[in-house]
Amino acid sequence: MKGAVLLLGGGFIAQALSRQLVAAGREVHVLARRPTSREAVRLEAARRGCADFSGAVWHQGDAQDRALLQMLLPCCETVVHLASTTTPGVSARQPTLEIGNLAPVLMLLEVLQDFPTIHLIYFSSGGTLYGNPVTLPVAEEAPLRPLSYHGAGKAASELFLDVARQQGRAVTILRPANAYGPGQPLKPGFGLVRTMLEYLRRDTPLEIWGDGETVRDYVYIDDVAAACTLFVDRPDDSATYNVGSGTGYTINHLIKLASEVSGRIPKVIHHPGRVGDVARIVLDVSRLHATGWAPQVDLQSGLKRTWDWLRGQP
Repeated sequence: MKGAVLLLGGGFIAQALSRQLVAAGREVHVLARRPTSREAVRLEAARRGCADFSGAVWHQGDAQDRALLQMLLPCCETVVHLASTTTPGVSARQPTLEIGNLAPVLMLLEVLQDFPTIHLIYFSSGGTLYGNPVTLPVAEEAPLRPLSYHGAGKAASELFLDVARQQGRAVTILRPANAYGPGQPLKPGFGLVRTMLEYLRRDTPLEIWGDGETVRDYVYIDDVAAACTLFVDRPDDSATYNVGSGTGYTINHLIKLASEVSGRIPKVIHHPGRVGDVARIVLDVSRLHATGWAPQVDLQSGLKRTWDWLRGQP
């Protein structure tokens, strides 16, 4: 029997990944700062308008809790690190907040020294690490030139993880583009697709920083989860992969598509562009394609699915 998978973090990607792993017959444990009872998990999922972690075992706690990690790790074959406490906007004026992301990674590496065969999968960031790359799409070998403290924190974590690799640890690093889809929570300044569709639903003005010509790569949540699931079944993998659609869309184009799937005309307010915002980013996903993975949901279909889900929320 295959070993269990421990997910550190209970957010948007973790939910989708948990569902796929459970459906594949994996034993899944989730360590997150939420209630552990099945009823509490169900009620929290209902409140947020998303599916729960059916079939997964919940553990309430902190990813830096050494004793808890040492209790959970002996039964695990894979650890997936998804926990993040910031977004680019959150730490823009408080770079010290990124310590809250880096410290758990270092604690995990320290504890994992007693479990040398565990495969670690780390979710980094394909949208913030590369800054404004010289050529697009940008491949994994490109220099890391983050423009935000959040991106710098991800880059720092990757450097520590690379040291672990050199010491013999199997570490897979995933750099996802802008993930979106049903179940994504609404967060100020984060998740453009979710925010845009929410504003269309409420018929309130959408605020855009800049002229709307910035380019992003958008990837549907189930495709992100499928990429991670692939590497859960490859415990010896120790490479870095971009996870995206490989296609870039301007914000203006995204607004047009969102208007088409919703049947509503958005109200848009433009503000001056912000320092730290990447102008253009599209990920080269050739390396991931070579593993047999390919995105299954195009942007318009994904927007339609997300809109249909959102319309059913309170």
